[in-house]
Amino acid sequence: MASTTTTTTTEKLKVVIVGAGLGGLMLGTLLERCNIPYVIVEKATVVKPLGSALAVGSTLIPLFEQLGVAEDLYRVGKPWTHYYTYSESKELILAADFSLAQGLTGYKQYAIGRPALYDLLFNQIPSHKIHFGKRVTSIYDNGDGVEVKTTDGSNYEGNILVGADGAYSVVRQQLYEALLKEGKLPASDQEELPFSCVCLVGQTRPLDPEEFPVLKEPVAQFKSTLGNDNAYSWTTFTTSYNSICWMVMLHLEKVANRSTYNDNRNRTSENLEWESHATAAKAMCDETRHFPLQFGDGTLTMGDMYDRTDQDLISKVMLEEKVFETWYSGRTVLLGDACHKLHPSGGRGVVTSMHDAIALANLLYAHPPNPTSSDIHTLFSEYRSERYSVVQATFKNSQMMRKATDKDLFAACTRFLLKHMPTWLWSKFIERTVVDRPQVGFLEQVPVKGTVVPSVSPSAQKARAVYEQKEK
Repeated sequence: MASTTTTTTTEKLKVVIVGAGLGGLMLGTLLERCNIPYVIVEKATVVKPLGSALAVGSTLIPLFEQLGVAEDLYRVGKPWTHYYTYSESKELILAADFSLAQGLTGYKQYAIGRPALYDLLFNQIPSHKIHFGKRVTSIYDNGDGVEVKTTDGSNYEGNILVGADGAYSVVRQQLYEALLKEGKLPASDQEELPFSCVCLVGQTRPLDPEEFPVLKEPVAQFKSTLGNDNAYSWTTFTTSYNSICWMVMLHLEKVANRSTYNDNRNRTSENLEWESHATAAKAMCDETRHFPLQFGDGTLTMGDMYDRTDQDLISKVMLEEKVFETWYSGRTVLLGDACHKLHPSGGRGVVTSMHDAIALANLLYAHPPNPTSSDIHTLFSEYRSERYSVVQATFKNSQMMRKATDKDLFAACTRFLLKHMPTWLWSKFIERTVVDRPQVGFLEQVPVKGTVVPSVSPSAQKARAVYEQKEK
């Protein structure tokens, strides 16, 4: 069993993390384990269990084993093996078998509600190190440190600022404004976030398995439906705690952004992220209540899911897709959705955010005593170098999976190819999605399982060398 013993670091370093999403919480958890001082500030005043379900498997479980919380993950997760796609008339279009991943990696795949995973990580952070209701108003980098000011007049100082505050990151916005004035911001980073899907998400209250027998199935049931004569697709996922996570996607005719998207129910930037806005969400719920579900006695619809979901926990969001070029400058660095936003069809958004946290934590642990601005620049450069190409490949894979659920001819061809793909080729595809299984170098290593050898993580190697030197 992996050790969760922390390793003391005496270097003078403090990290200010803006954003208490899953990526920010994971980074905080890792810094907590290696005793690097940090603080997390979050604009939301309270934690709301928003979101649907996530797939967690071999790309993250070794890390959870290192942290000693894998059993907690298993308790709130439910094993899953297949993802089924149907037509609205209940014809099976595609059955994607992901059970191959267990043989390749030694780990099962688990379906877990986003709120449950959030709670697991939130519980790893001491309460005095996370502050809610702290909306950032200004960031000042004086070359020797950073200062963050919030609307309530609070100031937070540190050596490094991490922007983990989502797709519409305030940290990124202020960083980019400064770089634009200096003529250093690439043209692509000046463009707005594009999206081609609008999404409604939620999770029911715990249900009675007698009323919903699908909950009795030993593995999570992932079932997606493509509308016959409409621009929608919708998906349901069962959980270990007898709830059903659900998601409804509206596929737009053309790519949009928040300036061009003409939806009078969605005019503010606030609801472009994971936030609940009753009017916008209710309108989409009303439009889609009659959509049939792929389980039960044939009479169940999405309306049955909406009625069993707390209304303030239903969210309407835009599914942006973009990888930014600029990830850092000065003493500020970006993480997760703040620097790369992936479509959820690939199931990799949270994975990439947490892998960012692993790489950054490894490099912070291995940093030299009293790091200079030059040291920090090198650290950030190594972080981006390790993560950028991996994120780009994952981004393309997520785009392909998204296109498989689109409503055009290309999507139909993609589904046909996936359906008739030989097993050996599908296995190769799965291999590509599980090769990145990084660990942190400053905790006891988890033995490699399965037949696919994990890719090499330079940051983990660097942190491991420092860890072993300190242990001598």
